Amino acid sequence: MTQQIIREAPAPDPLEGQQTNEFFYVPAPNEPILNVNNIQGNILGGFNKDYQALLFLEIENPNAFKHWLESQIDFIATASEVIAFNRLFKSARKRRGREGAVKATWVNIAFSFEGLKKLTNDADSFTDESFKAGLAARAADLNDPVDKDGKPIGWIVGVPDNGKTDVVFIIASDDRADLLAEVSRILESIVVFTDDEGKSKSSGARITFLEEGANLPPPLSGHEHFGNLDGISQPGIRGRVADNPKELLTPRQNPENKNQGKPGQDLLWPGEFVFGYEGQNNDAKTLEDSKGQVVSAGLHWANDGSYLVFRRLRQDVYKFHHFLNEKAANLNTDPRKVSAKLIGRWPSGAPTVRTPEKDAPQLGDDDNANNDFEFNGDDPPKDNFFKNDVVPPSDDATGLRCPFIAHTRKTYPRNDKTPGGGGPGPEEIDRSEVTTQTHRLLRRGIPYGPVSASTPNNPLKDEKFVDRGLHFLAYQTSIVDQFEFVTKFWVNNPEFSKEAATGHEFEGKLTLGHDPIIGQSANNKPNGDRTRKFFIHLEDDQGKPQTQELTAPEDWVIPTGGGYFFAPSISALKEVLTK
Repeated sequence: MTQQIIREAPAPDPLEGQQTNEFFYVPAPNEPILNVNNIQGNILGGFNKDYQALLFLEIENPNAFKHWLESQIDFIATASEVIAFNRLFKSARKRRGREGAVKATWVNIAFSFEGLKKLTNDADSFTDESFKAGLAARAADLNDPVDKDGKPIGWIVGVPDNGKTDVVFIIASDDRADLLAEVSRILESIVVFTDDEGKSKSSGARITFLEEGANLPPPLSGHEHFGNLDGISQPGIRGRVADNPKELLTPRQNPENKNQGKPGQDLLWPGEFVFGYEGQNNDAKTLEDSKGQVVSAGLHWANDGSYLVFRRLRQDVYKFHHFLNEKAANLNTDPRKVSAKLIGRWPSGAPTVRTPEKDAPQLGDDDNANNDFEFNGDDPPKDNFFKNDVVPPSDDATGLRCPFIAHTRKTYPRNDKTPGGGGPGPEEIDRSEVTTQTHRLLRRGIPYGPVSASTPNNPLKDEKFVDRGLHFLAYQTSIVDQFEFVTKFWVNNPEFSKEAATGHEFEGKLTLGHDPIIGQSANNKPNGDRTRKFFIHLEDDQGKPQTQELTAPEDWVIPTGGGYFFAPSISALKEVLTK
């Protein structure tokens, strides 16, 4: 007998009472009620779909575009819808033991600064200067390859030569046929727009770029093209989705720490990601007492909105795998171990802080354990160097288990000592963690392009050029202090974090360097030397400790487009941007 397929999410009523006994109940009467019926769904809930498309438009006739945009508002998914569906999806999957029992297709929208200027006369009141400049203008500061005039090289979307990107639609679905149907609906409405009376009208928009992304097929589901589980460490967000104090956006699942969601997932104030709510207090002494002021974009109608950063990142899988294979031979070890040390996690997602010398898929699969660790502090070595399957709390101040250069450590240093700690003293660690949490991102990326046959143990070059990589998407309320800060001062900075590495030198040298995955050399002009260097630590196949500085002569992740956008609230779409 064919089972009925429920194709769409129900009304938001299932939000009520969804926290079950598996969650540790923590009263949160002082946390704000989030306006989930007004916030777009991908920001706080996250679409989490297997199929996604990005559609970019240029606004050619603002007045005509406003009429067309008004016809699309009812298709924009809200946070209440997405959160309710995500809870239903997880509940059905757990009860029925499979996916596909419920499906939904979602749409969200965001605008560049230039796009907003065409629709409203007060866009200049936005206070984030990077948003107003745009990603292409900031590319040189991010160490992206640029020409002699500072123009990005090799971009296929996000520069005027390829068409303006005033608007981006994010369309996501559990089913590719449903995704394509929704994309077709939007495209047809742009080309053949009719009003309520059936009269043909101009949409005022021109299509400039369209590209699909998708979750990779098994056994790489949930992984990125290099072969590593992605999207594990997301911030927890304080706040309620209903008046009921039990209806928390981030369920509390750690009875040992009421300031975390899942173990290791620190809770942050929602103003870090959505305007109009309290954010983190950068001057707080401890993370537990770090509630700050209400965060504003400079305009009242921007409340319940968020900045969106899009980066189209091409991945050269063969070059990365060849590097791993070559260095593993020199170090007398497995290429997957070299990869784990560069990333800070094994392909399964298991963190090297907890299992430094071998993968532990069961740990990687457990989202109540795979993020449960810190960096500052030390577990004593067992025998001569490391130990595996460390029981929390797991620490690694020395950088032996998770090197200081590892991608996960460079992009999120947790409680490592950083320049934000204010220097040596009793408050340095707490202050470092407080400031680190003001630079977090809500990541919503998805791979694009076909899977490579290459593996770290058997690097294979494509017979002809294949474009594959990641649609990096991230929400925040300060592009300057969140995305750009992480990129410029952590990822691309070979001296970060010398505060953490000091005292743990190897042969008199600080074991630092670029982020080996997405870090970029400052030599970004034509014919510039893109060499990057970084230290790793591991045990070889004979159990002998190895510490070595590695040299990467070229980039494996190459920016090929992007933009800075603003995702407005539903009310802003209705009352400001269509008037």
